[in-house]
Amino acid sequence: MFKYYSLKKYSKKLLPALEKRYGKAKYYSASQVRATIYQHDFNPKYLPLAYLLFLEKNSLKNVIYLEFPELNMAQYKQEICQYLARKQSNMHLKELHALVIND
Repeated sequence: MFKYYSLKKYSKKLLPALEKRYGKAKYYSASQVRATIYQHDFNPKYLPLAYLLFLEKNSLKNVIYLEFPELNMAQYKQEICQYLARKQSNMHLKELHALVIND
């Protein structure tokens, strides 16, 4: 389901792209995240991951419910964590794993 390159790109390059476009913030809106994904050539297949990382918890629930009603977010997070656990040797993915676990 997940591809190493895409997860690495999301973990390393998405936050700087969001900060450059919208300034530093603890959370971003779904439209800001979505626009950045499409305008900076990120794989939109992983849009739920971006939402998971950069949306406030209540916003995340609403957006996932509307845009990805078939997605079980708990299962999605578990799949990400399992994938990242297998790839523990990469420092960028360790940081991503910490972000996903702490949400």
